[in-house]
Amino acid sequence: MKPNSKIIFICEHGAAKSVVAAAYLNQLANDRGLDLRAIARGTNPDDRLSSRAVQGLSKDGLTPPEPIPQKPTEADLQSAQRVITFCELPAEYRPKATVERWDDIPPVSENYERARDAIVERIRQMLDR
Repeated sequence: MKPNSKIIFICEHGAAKSVVAAAYLNQLANDRGLDLRAIARGTNPDDRLSSRAVQGLSKDGLTPPEPIPQKPTEADLQSAQRVITFCELPAEYRPKATVERWDDIPPVSENYERARDAIVERIRQMLDR
């Protein structure tokens, strides 16, 4: 990945999977000395972050990258090197970046640890490439 790279994680509500993914990518990239930053966005954002995601991240020693769910902006999409979605990306969001869809992640609301572990495994695979 090129220097100063931005990755956007997008889930439908911008409250759980994308938040966990962005928090972990930021930590893992920092641990590896990579100039990489992730943000979390939602195509239909909730009013607040998922309490399960926030509690799970807190237990893991991490904080959410954003205080509240947000829609992706045109600037977000144009400046991203990669967009990773956990949901169908509506036609209005067509970034210039590479788009990758991660469909195999279990819901955070059902089992935070399983969802986190699946997300972290995918992030590690991506960073190893």
